Amino acid sequence: MQKVVLPFKLALASVLFAACVTINVYFPAAAAEKAADQIIDQVTGSSPGTQGKTPPQTRRDAAPASLLRTVAATVLDTLVPAAQAQGNANLDIDSPEIRAITGSMAQRFQQLEKYFASGAVGLTGNGLVDVRDQGAVPLPERAAVKRLVAEENTDRGALYGAIAKANGHPEWESDIRQTFARRWIARARAGWYYQDAGAWKQK
Repeated sequence: MQKVVLPFKLALASVLFAACVTINVYFPAAAAEKAADQIIDQVTGSSPGTQGKTPPQTRRDAAPASLLRTVAATVLDTLVPAAQAQGNANLDIDSPEIRAITGSMAQRFQQLEKYFASGAVGLTGNGLVDVRDQGAVPLPERAAVKRLVAEENTDRGALYGAIAKANGHPEWESDIRQTFARRWIARARAGWYYQDAGAWKQK
């Protein structure tokens, strides 16, 4: 009996160790890019090829063939529910807070769009916007543009934090911000300005 128990304990210890390693979740870069593109399209009124969430992955709970498999499945299900961090195809971007922020940004974009087009406003390298050329803004509109930029940056910062929070990983905020920064630039329209290594460039 003792000969059977020892290998079992070693195997269980291995499973526990593996579970502990798995719980250190990596940042899902591809899912973050997909979420960023979806939100950017909503804000700017673009028409992506496909929108909406893909159906959540189904779990395969095959009946265990042994006691070891039963224990392993229980441990993994407890520590890493549904292995969601490793296998999710999407980030959650449908919380009330995210919807409110996105709606606010979409309304503001209707006012900012002409300033992006004129080059007065551009995309920064950290996921925000900035006044690039104040001279391209008529004098009576300059105060309003500065206000729009400040409000937009407030919403963008709140958005990145809200997405991280909605997915249970506040520590992802910086990665989400960096992902959005890249995708805002990648999906910018021809003629818009963006920052690259601190210098303004035009698409």
